Amino acid sequence: MAGTVDAVDRKAAIAELAEQGRFVLELAEGKPDSGASGSLLGGAASLRSGGSVSRKELLAMLSQLATALKAGLPMVNALEIIKAQQQKQAGFELMQELVAAVSGGDSLSEAMSRRPELFDRLSISMVRVGETGGILEQTAEELVKLKHREQKIRSNLMNAAAYPIFVLSVGVLSMIVILVWVLPKIIGTIGISPAMLPLPTRLLMGLSHFLVNWGWLCVIAIGVGLVFFNKWKQTPEGRFRWDGFKLRLPLFGPVVRTLAVGRFARTLGALTKSGVTILESLQVVRDTLGNEALGRQIDQVAAQVKTGRPLAEPLEQSGMFPPLLVQITAMGEQTGRLDELLLSAAETFDETADTAMNRFLALFPAILILLLACAIFFIIVATLLPIVGMDLSVL
Repeated sequence: MAGTVDAVDRKAAIAELAEQGRFVLELAEGKPDSGASGSLLGGAASLRSGGSVSRKELLAMLSQLATALKAGLPMVNALEIIKAQQQKQAGFELMQELVAAVSGGDSLSEAMSRRPELFDRLSISMVRVGETGGILEQTAEELVKLKHREQKIRSNLMNAAAYPIFVLSVGVLSMIVILVWVLPKIIGTIGISPAMLPLPTRLLMGLSHFLVNWGWLCVIAIGVGLVFFNKWKQTPEGRFRWDGFKLRLPLFGPVVRTLAVGRFARTLGALTKSGVTILESLQVVRDTLGNEALGRQIDQVAAQVKTGRPLAEPLEQSGMFPPLLVQITAMGEQTGRLDELLLSAAETFDETADTAMNRFLALFPAILILLLACAIFFIIVATLLPIVGMDLSVL
C-alpha cells in the first residue's frame, strides 16, 4: 500500500502510521504541496479557494482536536492531521498557521490569540487553562460541548426565523402590489370623485398615491436608516440600549434572558471546573452572554466580587438573574461544588430556554399572520366600500 502522510519529520510520520496499524517499508520525503490523491490521512487532492472559515467548520476543527488529544496524540501531530483533512483553502491556511506557531515554540492559546476574529476569549481562555494545568484534553472537550450548544441554539433560531420572515415578506409585498397597482385601477373604473369616496378608501388612496409618487424615497430612507441604525448598534452605548430594549420586549425578552442565563451557568461552570478563577471566568462569561445590558451587570458583579463579597450576593442584587441561579450559586460557594452545581443547573436552564423559545416561535408567527390578515382585511373592505355604495345608490 502506497500513499502520503503529513508530518513534521520522519519520526513523527512513522509514529503516526504506527498508531494507524501500518508499518513502514520505505519512507521518502516529498513536497508539502504535492497534492497526492492517495493520502493516508484523507487529505484532499485540491483545495477550494475563496471564502473564510465558518463557525461550523471551526467547531469541526475543535472537535477533531479534542478527539485527537484524548487519544494521546501530540499537539503538533494532531494539528497536522486536522490540516490534512481541510477541504477549503482558508481552513488549510489557518491550520498551517497554528502548526507553524506551535512547532516554533508557541503555545496553542498564543497562536489562537493572533486570530481574534475566529477564536473568542472563551476558547482562548479554556485552552490556556488546559495548557497551564496539563489538562488540555479535558478543557478542549468541555469547550466543544459549549460550542456545540451555542451552534445548536444559533441553528434553531435561524431555522425558526425563516417562516416568520417569509410570511412577513409575502404579506408586505402583497399589500404593496395591491396599493400601487390593483387599488388605483379598481377605483378608476368606478368613476367616483375622490371627495365622494368613503373615509377608509380615501385614506387608502392617499397611501397609494404616496407610494406611487414617493415610494423610491421611502426605499432610500429605509436603506439609509438601516445603515445608521447598524452603525449606532455597534457603538457601546447603542449596543447597550438596543440589548436592554430586547430584554424588555413582551415575548422576545424572556427568551433572550433565559438563553443568556443558561449560557452564563454553563460557561461559568466549565471555566471554574477547568481551574479558571472566578474573576477571570466572569470576564470571559461577560463576552459570551450576547447581551451588553447583561454584560454590564456582570461587570458590576465582578467589581463587587473583587472586594471579597460572595458571587451570589451581587447576582441577587442585580435583579437580572433568576432566584434559582442565585440559590445554586450560593450553595455551590458554601459547599465548594460551584462548577458541578452550575453545570447541572445549566441543563435545567437550557430546557427552560428551549421551552421559552418554542413558545415564542409558536406565538410570534400566529400574531404576525393575524396582524397581516387585519391589514389585508382593511384593504379589501376599503376597496369594496365604493362599489357597495354605488350599488346602493343605483337601487
